[in-house]
Amino acid sequence: MSKLRGYLALTVACFALVVLDPIQRFIVSPWAHLRPSRRIAILGSWQRFMARLMMRTFSVLGGARISELPKVPGDAGTLVLMNHQSLMDIPLVVASIPDAYPRIVTRERYLRWIPLISHMVRLYQYPVVDPSANPGSGKRMLRTIAEAARTSDVPLAIFPEGTRTRNGEIGRFKTKGLKLILAQRAWTVYVVVADGFWERATLKDFLGGMRGIRGRVEMLGPFRWEHPGAEPEPFIEEMRAHMVDKLAEMRATVPVG
Repeated sequence: MSKLRGYLALTVACFALVVLDPIQRFIVSPWAHLRPSRRIAILGSWQRFMARLMMRTFSVLGGARISELPKVPGDAGTLVLMNHQSLMDIPLVVASIPDAYPRIVTRERYLRWIPLISHMVRLYQYPVVDPSANPGSGKRMLRTIAEAARTSDVPLAIFPEGTRTRNGEIGRFKTKGLKLILAQRAWTVYVVVADGFWERATLKDFLGGMRGIRGRVEMLGPFRWEHPGAEPEPFIEEMRAHMVDKLAEMRATVPVG
């Protein structure tokens, strides 16, 4: 039964991606373009709808349990650092920002044709990275990240571990991009920590069933980064320490049931 619910939830989610793709391309995108003063509200509402639809599908059909999400302010100059446990992380961080939408530093492979997702990366102007890129492409991607950090009028979000961890623990931070982001402006930083998702990290894992997911998401902050010209390493280490401590605290207080 658990596997059947997993297959059903994934089937519905994939169907939703295909159906919502033309709506995003031919209705939401032109609407946001024609109403520039309402762009953040329009794109934010649409992205949160998609995120909540995915989470609702995995909860109702798949049997996953997800705690109430924190509320991250949607102001410009907000930087969100989140640990990376599963494919659910992007919907989780999107749904945690009720007043805007995040620009998420994203892997370049998501630009390839994936229904809804690839167009979303372009529409929301996500900065993209590719660890395997040649030096020329890598430099262009870093310039794009710097420009997004310097000029974004919505929060910027990054998964500083760069990849999902196998046991859900906090991995080493890949600091190159984060240092570049911190160098562009003063930031109000929030640390978002998710747990309970790592055993169902991939689509293949989801097929095994989602009833085992007992997901929790909590937030720390705000922390102030006020000196873009300063050495960022101590601040980055402090943020990682907060993330490690919060995960340990969450795991020590796992709710029963």
